[in-house]
Amino acid sequence: MYRPVLVSPPEILPVSLAEAKEQLRVDVEDDDALILRMLRTAVAHLDGWGGILGQCLVEQQWRQDFDCFGSRMRLPLGPVISIDSIKWRNTAGVETTIAMLNYALRVDAGGRSHVRFVDAFAYPSDLAETGAVSVLYTAGYPTIPEVPADGDTPAVPAQSTVPDDLKGAIMFHVGHLYENREAVNIGNLSTLLPLGYDSLVEKHRRIGV
Repeated sequence: MYRPVLVSPPEILPVSLAEAKEQLRVDVEDDDALILRMLRTAVAHLDGWGGILGQCLVEQQWRQDFDCFGSRMRLPLGPVISIDSIKWRNTAGVETTIAMLNYALRVDAGGRSHVRFVDAFAYPSDLAETGAVSVLYTAGYPTIPEVPADGDTPAVPAQSTVPDDLKGAIMFHVGHLYENREAVNIGNLSTLLPLGYDSLVEKHRRIGV
């Protein structure tokens, strides 16, 4: 199986700048750019293919390539929201999209998602030699869309539905980075992550990823 490819990154962060500043008890704008960088660092530690969880946080779109079709084509990053398309290429490089009625998203007892084709589906032949089959899918926790302003009612920004314990871990991490600008402070041997961090993220970690 090939390394997954990020197609559309998340449009928002799991924790907003305002939430992070509230956690840090910062009420001025001087450090906004710094706090945003720390937020992105804390999220990247958990999120996507490179994160320690082996799953996605805010919804994002990925592509998974395969050399051939199979009865159970595993999607390595979850939680999977939807399969957006499945395409295949022949030896001449011509690409064909498979009708959605021919497959479905399935999740096993361990929470791992895979594509399951219907029994009547006839697998195409004349596949390209490598990376012939591409599955485009959306993974992560769904985002609540922005509500536009309406008259005197102000707009409500898009919101993440990432679980509160993961948001808490991100804010713990940001707080630790903000207070410890260097890996080691004189007279204070600081750890890379704050106490209690692991207990918040451990139950969300995908075993075997």
